[in-house]
Amino acid sequence: MLSANIQAGSSTRRYADYATRSWSHVLPAGNKRGSLDAIAQLAGTHDIVGLNESDPGSLRSGFTNQTHYLAQRGGFAYWSHQPNRNVGGFASSANGLLSKLEPVEVHDHPLPGRVRGRGVLLAHFGNGDDGLTVAVAHLSLGAGSRASQLSFIAELLHDHPHAILMGDFNCDPDRPEMQQLYKRTRLQPPALCVPTFPSWRPQRAIDHILTTADLQVAKMEAFAAAYSDHLAIAAEIDVPEHALR
Repeated sequence: MLSANIQAGSSTRRYADYATRSWSHVLPAGNKRGSLDAIAQLAGTHDIVGLNESDPGSLRSGFTNQTHYLAQRGGFAYWSHQPNRNVGGFASSANGLLSKLEPVEVHDHPLPGRVRGRGVLLAHFGNGDDGLTVAVAHLSLGAGSRASQLSFIAELLHDHPHAILMGDFNCDPDRPEMQQLYKRTRLQPPALCVPTFPSWRPQRAIDHILTTADLQVAKMEAFAAAYSDHLAIAAEIDVPEHALR
């Protein structure tokens, strides 16, 4: 499994770039295609990939659906995306899912919050209640909005024995608003916190892959997602065979 906030292929290598390279967030200039190719190479070594800040086809991406592009370049037979935010046609953002396994169904849900534009993408693999559920989310910056969003996600995942929730949470896993997720679902706090932000000097663990207790995590580590301001986080997860049938 891999979870990556790809920053729409833009490059951020230091805090000053948020100001000096702000044009790259609304214009198609810069080596975004090269960044996507690097991300595709990393993604292609995994079975299921969750994406945040993948542009679904606005001006800044050269009207390229980046999730589809990564699926093609990474060798994924199945892909889905959830456009969440559109800034005047110049920039759009989406959650994305790439998979080498065929999902039975995929649903997208808008998340509550003070500012619209956040969502969770939900994919089911296997049959029945014992199948695998994979959720990809990008949570808000504010603690109050995150709390309402995590409450919504907890309602979606509360009865799933084999579930994975991954994405950019914008908070550490021990934050107070995260506790309701652990109490109301079978998801567990990560055994290992891997710093992912900022990518050039990782200090905060805000990107996560959370699993239910019946799924064993063998290894978790971070990788550069081209020049995104987040590192990608990867995990090896032992999923029971019957959960994927």
